[in-house]
Amino acid sequence: MLTAVSPLSRRIKKIERKDNALYLFSASGLTVLEPKTDSIVRVVSTVNAELSTIEKPGVINKDSYADWKHEETDSVIMLLLPGLEIYIDKNSGAVSFKDKTGKSLFKERADEPKEFEEFETYRLSDAGQKTRIIETADGKKEVLEEPEKTAAGKSYHIRFNFELGDEAIYGLGQQEKGFASLRGHMLYIHQGNRKIAVPMFVSTRGYGILTDTYSPMIFNDNEKGTYLYIEADQQLDYYFIAGSMNEVIAGYRSLTGKASLLPRWAFGYVQSQERYETQKEIEETVKKSRDLGIGMDCIVLDWISWSDGEWGQKSYDASRFPDPKAMIDKLHDEHVHFMISLWPTMASNTPDHKEFAERKLFLPACSVYNAFNEEARRLYFDQLSKTHFSYGTDAWWCDSSEPFTPEWGHKIRMEEGDMYRAFCDEAGLRMPYEFCDSFPLYHAMGIYENQRRVMYEEGKEKRVVNLTRSAYTGQQRYGTVMWSGDTDASWDTYRNQIAIGLHFCASGLPFWTMDIGAFFVKQGDFWYWKGKYDETLDDPAYCELYTRWYQYAAFLPMFRAHGTDCRRELWNFKGEFYDALLKANKLRYRLMPYIYSEAGKVWLKDRSLIRWLAFDFTDDKKTWDITDQFMFGESLMVCPVTEPMYYEENGNAKEDRAEQRRIYFPAGCDWYDFYTGEKHEGGSESAVSAKLDEIPLFVRGGSLIPLAKEALSTEEQTAEIEWKRFGKDASYEFYEDAGDGYGYERGEYTLKVIGG
Repeated sequence: MLTAVSPLSRRIKKIERKDNALYLFSASGLTVLEPKTDSIVRVVSTVNAELSTIEKPGVINKDSYADWKHEETDSVIMLLLPGLEIYIDKNSGAVSFKDKTGKSLFKERADEPKEFEEFETYRLSDAGQKTRIIETADGKKEVLEEPEKTAAGKSYHIRFNFELGDEAIYGLGQQEKGFASLRGHMLYIHQGNRKIAVPMFVSTRGYGILTDTYSPMIFNDNEKGTYLYIEADQQLDYYFIAGSMNEVIAGYRSLTGKASLLPRWAFGYVQSQERYETQKEIEETVKKSRDLGIGMDCIVLDWISWSDGEWGQKSYDASRFPDPKAMIDKLHDEHVHFMISLWPTMASNTPDHKEFAERKLFLPACSVYNAFNEEARRLYFDQLSKTHFSYGTDAWWCDSSEPFTPEWGHKIRMEEGDMYRAFCDEAGLRMPYEFCDSFPLYHAMGIYENQRRVMYEEGKEKRVVNLTRSAYTGQQRYGTVMWSGDTDASWDTYRNQIAIGLHFCASGLPFWTMDIGAFFVKQGDFWYWKGKYDETLDDPAYCELYTRWYQYAAFLPMFRAHGTDCRRELWNFKGEFYDALLKANKLRYRLMPYIYSEAGKVWLKDRSLIRWLAFDFTDDKKTWDITDQFMFGESLMVCPVTEPMYYEENGNAKEDRAEQRRIYFPAGCDWYDFYTGEKHEGGSESAVSAKLDEIPLFVRGGSLIPLAKEALSTEEQTAEIEWKRFGKDASYEFYEDAGDGYGYERGEYTLKVIGG
């Protein structure tokens, strides 16, 4: 007969306060509660006798908070802060949180709050690996044939069980579906071409949870339970952040660092496509945009700037780009900046690869550089400095920053669970298993720190701009903008993008964008190449979709066109589509003083540039599930048109044009139509005009909106501002600085209240 083995008791048998932290000991392990502020507490649990000392770079605030006390009864231990009360059940060790009014915020599950299972991790051995190169739409990938692996140490699978109440939650990075609250879903939190892993969520109940792990994990909230499953870590380590949803984001930044402010030009229009192939083509594209009066602040050179067969080499093919410095100088004369695509891989026949190989700075059995290594990060940028940066390149597009996407090697889409396991298996053999979600963080760290180092050595300052496909905790410090990967064109995809971006920014990282009109437009033979418009720009149905997508993108942190299958310059769209696109382009530039001021407050006051309505109107439960309206800065509510009004998907014109969409106006304030000034009462719903050249836009009552005169770039805009008033006693807190450089970090900015 089998005999049950009793689990170790979780009953707390010893309590000790030391170094401003409360240590709780039981037979099953150790739990430490460390207040960080009067409303933020770190909670760490381990089955070992001591906490792990492994360094993690995401959380940089090492301060502790001393103004607290603890009490205990026979059954409960209480840790009492000025703004938060924490209760620990002595029998189970389960932790629960209440605000200062006694309202329950969050509870670990009392019967089994944490579960640990030890297992052996493995890494690829140094030699004897068989690999092959495969071609995908996501670039060349190096695939293992028969991996030879060695043991790399013990780790733990961890399940963190908790209870949720009447609340909506948002965040956990970027998924591929546009649902509202995360409630009722199972999400796989790992990196992928269209996925971004960030282990942070925020609740309408008045708190957020930042899980300080660098491992893939699973969020689950269904009939199987409510929990986070961490693939591999030494301990469960999380931060509980109490406060309103906007205060939670500020709390996240207080732990992980302020968001680096992008230069003003980065908020202008960014023209890109797959791909500009020659120096001449880039110069002609900029000239034609200028001739037609299309605003543009940046043009992008996508992959294969290098010579044929030299994948990832940080230099140009001289036959197509004979004088890159002259090209960039010419762009600068036109007030246009230049961004170039970079890859973390280097083909084995390139000089860059040779230099890394000689110093053993690649991840095992591949040509991906070891971004976890400081020497490798420095060498990577030193190679850039010899070529691209010395030519005057203004911004980096760090593509494939995962950099392992095994799902793209399949013809049909993998199941979500299989995709998660494939990522863990491949990335976990090449990187430290406990850190395989964090490559993009280290990659971005290297770009940022080394560009600032080189600039300092030269006595110059240029803000880092890094458009990159993946992110992790704290990456907002490094001048990064993330985007949603290689999407496919459909109205469903477009609608999903709105909620996807809002969830990402609810994870604490403020700058996000996507490919206007989707990357793939046509129907291809692989699961990811599933656009619905084979006729591309000859199909008015796609032109309508693109126009609505473009209008929405005009209210994102970065306003950027990109994709394959067809051209993306505005003049390729004809008639009413061109007119509508140009109108949206001009509106973006008119709003630039507002946009840059709001971006400044993202840095200065730890705000979010785009937000779910629930962030500002939490008490209005009708806002919790709205996925097609959002706040842009403090005052503007953006309401994209997400249904075709003019053409069916087959390209046939609709007989009756429905040129309106319904808007819900959140309770708590009046709302004004940005264009007409018409007033709408909060808590009401109305149908509003939504013609092809209009995106419904509303202003919170009591707002002043600063507007600039029309210009073709941010550098050509004058300091003259028109103030547009919405409601009585209108005012605005206006941020200004030099627009580039890091003087703002030294206090070289102004913040003044206009009106009131």
